[in-house]
Amino acid sequence: MQPKRNTWQREAVRVELVDAPGFVSAQELHRRLKDGGSTVGLATVYRALAHLAEVGDADSLQSPEGETLFRSCETSAHHHHLVCRRCGETRELAATVVEEWAGRVGAEHGFTEIGHVVDLFGLCPECSALER
Repeated sequence: MQPKRNTWQREAVRVELVDAPGFVSAQELHRRLKDGGSTVGLATVYRALAHLAEVGDADSLQSPEGETLFRSCETSAHHHHLVCRRCGETRELAATVVEEWAGRVGAEHGFTEIGHVVDLFGLCPECSALER
């Protein structure tokens, strides 16, 4: 498979994703681009985000509401996220215990090459303080 060429549209999406705070939806990223004067279409934003996630330049996760959200990767190593439901503040987690548990459960059932996604959602300290 040939690598995809880096179009100005894909680069615009990548730059906007780097500037976005925390995880954002494709629709939110598209709105941000349009607000900045870009003519990049929503379908192009979806394709660019899928490509960035595929090559490891973006993280993606599914929100509790079922929407796919993206953010620029801080690391290419396997990791998990702790995400604030209110403000989107995100922390990357190594979660060694989760890795060991997933491997053990898979092995107990005869599975190999175990993959998994674990993302935790809650309120960050700042948003928790607003609840009080």
